[in-house]
Amino acid sequence: MRILLSRTDRIGDLILSTPAIATVRASFPKAHITMITSAYNRVAVERNSDLDVVRALPPSVNPGAFASAYREQIDLAIALGPRAMDFAIVAATRARVRLGYTYSRRSLARLTSRIYLTRLAVSQADPRLSDLQPQRHVRHEVDELLDLVALAGATQRVADLRIDLSDADRAEVAHLPAGGLTFHLADHWLRDGSSLENTIVLIGELRRFGLPILVTHAAEHREQAAAIAQAGAADALSGELTFHQWAAAFERSRCVVTVDTAATHVASAVRRPTIVAFEHRFFRLSSQEWAPYRVPHAIVRKPRDERADSLARLRREILDGVGALLNA
Repeated sequence: MRILLSRTDRIGDLILSTPAIATVRASFPKAHITMITSAYNRVAVERNSDLDVVRALPPSVNPGAFASAYREQIDLAIALGPRAMDFAIVAATRARVRLGYTYSRRSLARLTSRIYLTRLAVSQADPRLSDLQPQRHVRHEVDELLDLVALAGATQRVADLRIDLSDADRAEVAHLPAGGLTFHLADHWLRDGSSLENTIVLIGELRRFGLPILVTHAAEHREQAAAIAQAGAADALSGELTFHQWAAAFERSRCVVTVDTAATHVASAVRRPTIVAFEHRFFRLSSQEWAPYRVPHAIVRKPRDERADSLARLRREILDGVGALLNA
């Protein structure tokens, strides 16, 4: 059996797809499975042994034209991302069975999906409805994807997130503090209900737990990381890690503190307790669909403004969450 899977969006979403990938492999153990990713998110699965081939869609290439190389060579094609790009990739294979999913309020996508797919699943996740209907339950994206591949005939359900770390990855971060708190500095710490100044205060307040504090960050946040270093808020900062080294650094921690969903899912994949501050807008959706998965966690809501009392409340709730996770 020849299977093609496609997911070309964000790294965190591809990490959330690894249980579905493992479920397909376990259900079709003799199948040849090809995964199409973007050049950006490929790193999340490039070592994944559940896949026989991983190919990245070049940024300038039409997705349908790229996938046409698989035309009539695929038995089952599944778009793991709810995007037109993934639908086009799956459609170009002309596989007999072509599956994907979209959201309930995307009426145009639902209407046009019949051009691309033989079967469409519909997710009830919707930002506006989640805010308007507080009682509305939104399923985790992992569970939505597991149900999607079940529609394709997958019967062996595998629920664990997966990142493949090597001893070399772990050796590269052996100099970083272990058994402490890892704080991932991301853009949402700097705006919309948070600020760099408040973040520096928060990191300093995390010292009350008597654990070493590591701050990880991407290259674009070097300037903000330098301000944290100058304030002496953290014991170590690292912004030069590869994806797998970053995951290995999380693995060494007792707890991860983040606002970034990619970091949330990396922490879940390496089984680390996590506290995440989600954006005030669409909080009900985010805190359900993209919550830490199958790990102890705490979730807080960022305030809608940067008033002193709002920021103080955010810090207090994060500190309470960290304390609860460390004492669990």
